[in-house]
Amino acid sequence: MNQYETVIVLTPVLSDDEAKRSLDVYKEMLTGLGAEMVHEERWGLKQLAYPIKKKTTGIYFVIEYKADANVVAKLELQFNRDEQMLRYLTIRLDKFSLDYNERKRRGEIGKGRKEPAAETTTNA
Repeated sequence: MNQYETVIVLTPVLSDDEAKRSLDVYKEMLTGLGAEMVHEERWGLKQLAYPIKKKTTGIYFVIEYKADANVVAKLELQFNRDEQMLRYLTIRLDKFSLDYNERKRRGEIGKGRKEPAAETTTNA
């Protein structure tokens, strides 16, 4: 079983509840196909680099899961059928990506990074 990370961009006209329900449908589908959910993150409403389907913003979600390759193919087929989906990107994580994601969740990388305590020296 490989570990994957999927970034989902939904249309911005959805309410928070509708967007969450849409994500829950995909999470249930993954677990129903035998995938194991590792982590999920909501990035929220973000500006797009270029218009997609005449939309300039999108609701971003990131889900990380362990699954077989055929599960990813079925998931992406559902993404293509969903009218609320603007874009998606699925990548298979290698050992470096797994390490990076784990360190990021622990707070060693990124905005919530924990700074080491500053050492104070006394001049004598």
